[in-house]
Amino acid sequence: MGRGERDTVARGARLYEAAQALGADHGKAVEAVRAALAPIHAAAVRRELDAIPVARLQDVTEGRLRLGSVEKSGLRTLGSVLEAGPYRLRQIPGVGQRTVDQMLAAARRLAEAVHETVAVHIDVDRPDPATTALVMALHVLVEAGPEARRAVDRAAALSQRLGPLLTEARPAAGRLRMLLAGQEKKARAVAAVTEVRSLLDEAERAGLPELFAQASVDLLRGPSSDLAARVDFELRSAEYYSLLAEISGRLPDAAASEGFLPDEIAERVRAQDLDDTHRRVSLRGYQAFGARFALAQRKVILGDEMGLGKTIQAIAVMAHLAAGGQTHFMVVCPASVLVNWTREVEARSALRVTVLHGPDRHYAFADWQGRGGVVVTTFDALRGFPAPDAGRVGLLVVDEAHSVKNPAAKRSQAVAQWADRCERTLFMTGTPMENRVVEFRNLVRMLDGGIAESLGERDALAGSVAFRKAVAPVYLRRNQEDVLTELPSLQRTDEWEELSASDEEAYREAVSAGNFMAMRRAAYARPEKSAKLDRLREIVREAGENGQKTVVFSYFKDVLRVVEEALAATDTDGTAVFGPLTGAVPAGRRQQIVDDFAGAPGPAVLLAQIQAAGVGLNMQAASVVVICEPQIKPTIEHQAVARAHRMGQVRPVRVYRLLATGGVDERLVRMLEAKTRLFDAYARRSEVAEATPDAVDVSDTELARRIVEEEQARLGMSDERLTAAE
Repeated sequence: MGRGERDTVARGARLYEAAQALGADHGKAVEAVRAALAPIHAAAVRRELDAIPVARLQDVTEGRLRLGSVEKSGLRTLGSVLEAGPYRLRQIPGVGQRTVDQMLAAARRLAEAVHETVAVHIDVDRPDPATTALVMALHVLVEAGPEARRAVDRAAALSQRLGPLLTEARPAAGRLRMLLAGQEKKARAVAAVTEVRSLLDEAERAGLPELFAQASVDLLRGPSSDLAARVDFELRSAEYYSLLAEISGRLPDAAASEGFLPDEIAERVRAQDLDDTHRRVSLRGYQAFGARFALAQRKVILGDEMGLGKTIQAIAVMAHLAAGGQTHFMVVCPASVLVNWTREVEARSALRVTVLHGPDRHYAFADWQGRGGVVVTTFDALRGFPAPDAGRVGLLVVDEAHSVKNPAAKRSQAVAQWADRCERTLFMTGTPMENRVVEFRNLVRMLDGGIAESLGERDALAGSVAFRKAVAPVYLRRNQEDVLTELPSLQRTDEWEELSASDEEAYREAVSAGNFMAMRRAAYARPEKSAKLDRLREIVREAGENGQKTVVFSYFKDVLRVVEEALAATDTDGTAVFGPLTGAVPAGRRQQIVDDFAGAPGPAVLLAQIQAAGVGLNMQAASVVVICEPQIKPTIEHQAVARAHRMGQVRPVRVYRLLATGGVDERLVRMLEAKTRLFDAYARRSEVAEATPDAVDVSDTELARRIVEEEQARLGMSDERLTAAE
């Protein structure tokens, strides 16, 4: 053994020490988070226990306990029972030792469940020392980023291989040791040195020494101040909460995270590898499962509720395929989110991205064909590009895929042609079925004709459980409440307003004319006497006084103009007004308006046409949402609200829907409730069953005609007909 072997062992020892040190640095950072979390979690558990009435113990003991005397003694909550303990409980008249034992055993079981499930929420508007310490501890790991996590994983894998080899190679570290070693030990040492040298070469080619050193530096670097950490948390709260869930072990229910898929499909998905080489963002557990589902099943619909990061999951699929040698990817989306898609791909991956939009799109298409990468285009532009050769495109992503539910539409035919030529296709939509189950079947048909043909009317009539089971091979959906335990509360309030005499007059004129759309916006036709407008101004003023940002949605451009003028003439305490954001605003400008709104210091209002802004744009800077009138489709309202109440939101979201009593609003609300039940049964949930979808299905035109006729009859106007649906 010569100097070369000794140098190899020494180099191996230094790399091993660096890997071990990195693991220790990461461990310290994780322990710092756990230490900061413990008191906050304990306080949250106490609050939860203090809110549970003592009567809940009856549920756990199947009604065996008599708790009347306990409540009369002043112990009215689960927390007070646990705090009292056995001695005080035994002093209550009529409570024996057996009852005390049963009561405490039941209380502890409930307390354990609370301890496991209670979520910690960080209030950005009311910082305190405890939550600030937690944010600062998390900041270290968030700032270190996915590269540090990757380095830690590589370090652990290297240590596992290198440690035993260095033990075997120890005799080669010195001449005397080698001389004293027996023949067998010498042979093992020589073989180990060879393997260590190979490992070192492999590690240096991968840049591991530098990677470990940089990761250790990043993990030891704290925030410049608590203010810097809190600001960063507000900007990147999704990453903070994702780490918090992982470190605390309080992950969402596994079955819910996996969309309640049948076991055989879920097992196949779990076994799917997911390469993160080209990805720059960590995934939550449910997001990693969604990406694996798309890879394992090849042609699927990802129907996650708005705000769960479908875009990130699509990028993860493309990054994995790129690591495996695929070079070309296509994203088709509405024009309003072209910029957002481009930004996300650039920020979240190392993939090259090109936009195919505008007069130069065909030159860009030719460039993409030659160089590869991700191209982002619109449904209309897609029709102008030739479908690719089979296998040429690694993944076709179709965002807001419910836009191609009509097989007779040219955009649907173009998407179907591309999907047929692509090895993998990922449809993304939070609203796969708006009115008819048959529309959902049309989407499935583009991906798997066999499954689509098997979905006859009988399957729909059998109820949602049977329907979800039948589409499981191609359809995955998760809901916010099931997988985002840290999401701030969403409070919906229907604001019923009595029409003013002026409003009523405008409404009767619209009904008399049979003009359904004029009926819907009659409450804003005479702004100076508008009851809805008065309430909207109050909401905006109150939000401004609390430093909150507000999004105001309406279907109608002229309503938005009325609102803009009303806010301009109102003292809203310096609240800036942005928009209106309508379908006429170019895609890039839409994103800029949203960015300006988010970046505005203090309170602000964004005016937005609901069908234009409810798709694709992220508005989590807003914590107040106002919907000026009920919409014909429940999914339009759901999408709009989800633009603010989504992953990354750090404040509770309050939604106000402005409604007028006694007319079109009341009738629409009743029909919306029926449509929402249908959607929940077949697309959102897996357990609720409806007798038949046709019981509540109605076309938009028929709905309008029916409401006009009913309102004409109610107001004593006969023989009027629907004349406008602007």
